Amino acid sequence: MAQSSFGNPGTRQTAGETRIHPMSRRGLLRTTAAAAGAVTLPALLAACGKGPGDGNTVSIGSNASDAVPKKAYGNAFQAYEKKSGKKVKVNTQNHEDFQENINRYLQGRPDDVFMWFAGYRMQYFAEKGLLIEISDVWKDLKGFSAAIKQQSSHGGKQYFVPFYYYPWAVFHRKSLFSQRGYEAPENWDDFIALAKQMSKDKTPVAFADKDGWPAMGTFDYINLRANGYDFHKSLMAGEEAWNGPKVKKVFDLWRELLQYCQPGALGRTWEEAAQGLQKRTAGMAVFGMPHPGQQFPKNEQEDIDFFAFPEIDPAYGQDAVEAPIDGFLIAKKSRNVDAAKDLLRFLGTPKAEDLYLAGDPNNIAVNDGADTAKYSALQKKSVDLVSNAKQISQFMDRDTRPDFASTVMIKAIQDFIGNPKDVDGLVNGIERQKKTIFSQPVG
Repeated sequence: MAQSSFGNPGTRQTAGETRIHPMSRRGLLRTTAAAAGAVTLPALLAACGKGPGDGNTVSIGSNASDAVPKKAYGNAFQAYEKKSGKKVKVNTQNHEDFQENINRYLQGRPDDVFMWFAGYRMQYFAEKGLLIEISDVWKDLKGFSAAIKQQSSHGGKQYFVPFYYYPWAVFHRKSLFSQRGYEAPENWDDFIALAKQMSKDKTPVAFADKDGWPAMGTFDYINLRANGYDFHKSLMAGEEAWNGPKVKKVFDLWRELLQYCQPGALGRTWEEAAQGLQKRTAGMAVFGMPHPGQQFPKNEQEDIDFFAFPEIDPAYGQDAVEAPIDGFLIAKKSRNVDAAKDLLRFLGTPKAEDLYLAGDPNNIAVNDGADTAKYSALQKKSVDLVSNAKQISQFMDRDTRPDFASTVMIKAIQDFIGNPKDVDGLVNGIERQKKTIFSQPVG
């Protein structure tokens, strides 16, 4: 989740040439950035609902184009149809296409309900008046913490029903660590020492940023560990200087780690990086929980493990965890608001989450009432990681303005990966553009 100052997002430079590559990603930012006028979007989503609603059919705009989540969502929707006697019409779009067209989609003829994200990226559309308030639905929901409710709200009103989350951490194979005697590091010095030890026979850290967002997770964690959660939030809000000593420290630390990462990251997708873990050509990777899970065959899933991103400054320890939340909203132009709200009441139950996770064990239920008895060891460890966190962040491209993340930070981080030596020039460019963007109203 990242981008930068200097031209079109998704541009990468190699050997003196400028190449444009497509930006693919689960939740890519060009999406909402387009709403702020930063990106020109292509055609409106083809799956928009059409015509007046009949009250017995509720349509869903789905970004679950991958086979595993698509089938898992189907389990929950079918259960709702059986329970309610209503029909659920699912209009599935390629995940990245859905993201990139979201603004035009919501202003055109959207489906009644659509899949999206908690936090700033939900609040952005609430602020623009493109969502239906569902505070009345929340009166019927149970099992959500105050923190989860806050992530689902804007201006004290609720707009979002959360469905699952997935924490970010440093993933690896249990068997590899056992065979080589590697130990999970608790602090930065130990992390670098482990990477140096691994480098004797394999690439220590699988690394990719062709998609434009994966490296954002590494930046966020170094920043959270070096400068704390409050600074992260202020930095994402445009209230801190990007060319100040704290941000420079983040890039300096990252440069120290970068020498142990897979080279050529700007030409590698996250799937290819995750395959490095699976094939044992790389030892570790900073990822969200679904990423390695989708690249390991079923008979190797139990070999996936992780450790929390190591401590840098003891004052902040490992207090913060990145754990993005996905869920459902009702479009302002919904033609079946009552039916849509009825569906969301069901999707906000533990049963709905249980049905989904039975088909997709790469995520964690948000509802406290969900059945965790069948959770894998990895899921249980993820629950512990998040439940013990003092702060939860959503990820860079969900915690800041979409126009800033899309048009500035994607390319900035890619520029850093391509040339990690000129940190001063990099951060001065980010700060200059930040001032311009944050001086303008959102949308």
